[in-house]
Amino acid sequence: MKTQFYILMSVKTLQGFTDYGQYFFGNDREAAYGLFGQLKGSEQLRESCPLHIDLMETVNDLPVKIRTICCTLDELGHNCKLIAKEIFRLKNLEEMA
Repeated sequence: MKTQFYILMSVKTLQGFTDYGQYFFGNDREAAYGLFGQLKGSEQLRESCPLHIDLMETVNDLPVKIRTICCTLDELGHNCKLIAKEIFRLKNLEEMA
C-alpha cells in the first residue's frame, strides 16, 4: 500500500467539526511536512477556535492525524494561498520530469 499525505481543513459547527477542504500531496512526505511547518496558526488547540487544519496520512487505507493547528480567518487566508502555490509548484514540477 502506498502512503498518501494530505491537508484537511475543518470548521467547528454545533454538531462538531465538519471537513470542508482537502489538499493532496500524494506520497511526498517531505513536501507535506515542509509545507505544514510553514502554516500560520497555533498548535495549542482551544475550545473557542473554530478553524482547524490537520496534516493527515493514510496508513492501510485509514486516515491518521499527524498534526493539527488552530487558526484565525486571516491566518486561514494566508495558509490557503501558501498551500495553493505549493501544490501548483509541485504538480508542475512533476509534469516537467
